[in-house]
Amino acid sequence: MGANLDEKAMIENWYDAGKAGEWRSEAGADPADQELGERVYTSRLIGQNPDLLMHGGGNTSVKLQRPDLFGQMQDVLHVKGSGWDLDVIEAAGLPGVWLEPLLKLRALDALSDEDMVNYQRSSLLDSKSPNPSVETLLHAFLPHKYVDHTHATPFLVLADLPNAEEVCREIFGDRLGIVPYIMPGFGLAKKAAEVYEQNPDVEGLLLIQHGHFAFGPTAQASYDKIVQHTNEVAAYLGMETLTPIGERVPADGLDALPVLRGVIAEVNADRDGAMPVFDLRNGEHTHAFMTRPDVDALATRGMASPDHVLRTKGRPLVLRRADLESREAIKAKVESFADDYRAYFERQAPNANEPKTLLTPDPKHAWIEGVGVLGIGGNAKAASAAADLAEQNLRVRAVGEDAGGFYPLNEKDMFDCEYWSLEQAKLGKGAPPPFQGKVVMVTGGAGAIGLATAKAFAAKGANVMLVDLDQGALDTALESLGRWHAGHACDITEAGAAEAALRAAVLRFGGLDILVSNAGSATGGAMLELDDAAFRKAFELNFFAHKNFATAAARLMQEQGRGGQILFNISKQAINPGKNMGAYGTPKAATLFLMRQLTLELAGSGIRVNGMNADRIRSGLLTDGFIKERAAARGVSEETYMGGNLLGREVEARHVADGFVNLALMERTTGHVVTVDGGNTEAELR
Repeated sequence: MGANLDEKAMIENWYDAGKAGEWRSEAGADPADQELGERVYTSRLIGQNPDLLMHGGGNTSVKLQRPDLFGQMQDVLHVKGSGWDLDVIEAAGLPGVWLEPLLKLRALDALSDEDMVNYQRSSLLDSKSPNPSVETLLHAFLPHKYVDHTHATPFLVLADLPNAEEVCREIFGDRLGIVPYIMPGFGLAKKAAEVYEQNPDVEGLLLIQHGHFAFGPTAQASYDKIVQHTNEVAAYLGMETLTPIGERVPADGLDALPVLRGVIAEVNADRDGAMPVFDLRNGEHTHAFMTRPDVDALATRGMASPDHVLRTKGRPLVLRRADLESREAIKAKVESFADDYRAYFERQAPNANEPKTLLTPDPKHAWIEGVGVLGIGGNAKAASAAADLAEQNLRVRAVGEDAGGFYPLNEKDMFDCEYWSLEQAKLGKGAPPPFQGKVVMVTGGAGAIGLATAKAFAAKGANVMLVDLDQGALDTALESLGRWHAGHACDITEAGAAEAALRAAVLRFGGLDILVSNAGSATGGAMLELDDAAFRKAFELNFFAHKNFATAAARLMQEQGRGGQILFNISKQAINPGKNMGAYGTPKAATLFLMRQLTLELAGSGIRVNGMNADRIRSGLLTDGFIKERAAARGVSEETYMGGNLLGREVEARHVADGFVNLALMERTTGHVVTVDGGNTEAELR
């Protein structure tokens, strides 16, 4: 192996002077704001390439001058703030800190993380800004105007080699300073500054078992060095292509995922016992990795960079094909993982400077032979972050081991990162939303009631799988719903449609917690004039589809073993028939009986079954034309028809959505129907 920059570059340089100019001009007339605008631009270029960094990792900065309260120009450091990701960062995500107070800290021999964070906050230009990065002092102590810090995949391979310093010298000569591993914070900042000052001509820094710094007088110069340095390492290692991240394809063999969700919840039963959300990655590279003879050894080595540990724990759960054959085998593996994790805590916690609180001992990512790599989290966003990092780590481990050895943080250093005092201080602060970790499927999800219901569940933390007939309508609905949700297009009346939709939910999220069986369509006409074909078609959609989805969902919930909920949109037609609506009301009445029957049969599995009795909601079912027709049939105006209830007010889709959410929150209620119709005595159930 050897560096050859004539080879295909792994990382493309995306800098565009025209776009940089647009960012500068959009920032306003102030030169400092213009510099900050371009800083935001190049920060995004870094953040949008997962082979440079991902998920809150890395940080960027720029040093500017701004006036203080007395009108005197002072040096200011704008540095990435906590809670911001570089791929979507804005100027507000680079809070300004007065530089001079930060530089004074270098004279100290020691500084706790808590005192460092507090001091940095006291130096903010705007007290409402987010906490500056924990690596703020490293940016401050380096003299360069622009500083960039990444965890690029090739640099992680290099940083975790047993002879990383020797290889770095072979690639770069004296162009990079080499900083030994120190946990991020004050100590690392001081050491990095010392290494830089030993050779102020260096272009950047290699942080052993951590990552890479580069710097320059302009945003472009610093970004260019990030790309150039990374490509030099990639060329040396023979890495010519980007790491495959995010590939998820339909596949067989996913039956173990719902079981694994339930088993992890059982192992965490002494905590909240909630099931996690999964993010499966099953591209060819994941399966190829699992064929390596050293998989079990690599699984025990730790994560490639310190911040990865916070999202993925120090090692994966490894499941072989034989482990997937039974629930008992899967549970034994998860319990073994938890026992090992508790033992790790018990070994390291007594050596800490302050008492530590044990985190949940469940895995946060898994390598599953024949299935893929699994990110595991409290919601889809957390699971996705874990999955992305897991995929990156697969490549780092494989390339690193083949290039001399993958040797990241030792156990003590890993524990210090995972049980960092600043992270421990966050425990127990703020209750999660009520449906965090819940996967909700809504049929007819692109319609008015379905989408309103999906949004209501999503607002309370759920991850939603929309099911609808039209892919275009689904895409539009998902765009309004947000990133951490998914859709599945199908005709729910076709054979096997329910099973296919459930497989899509398992592929995307790992399982299902709540089914909102909502899809339906109103067929009008007098009973004496309806032919059997129209009547049977109405039953297929308004009864059999509900029955098929409910029974398929119930089987999946039983596999998970943690209960669940099935919610039917039953309609007032099941209780209070309307003239010429027999083809709609009859199957809806059957669905009401189906709800009652499933209530009896599923209660033993902890599955609650409830229904919604809604009336006169503007939707794809109750269109303007249909409203006009029904108003005419009743001899009233359209306005009177829509407000024809005791309250005299039109009932909207959002009111039905709130009803579904409230039913789902009623933990000791099953076999119940909630009425949302503004008051209709003829449709009362009791």
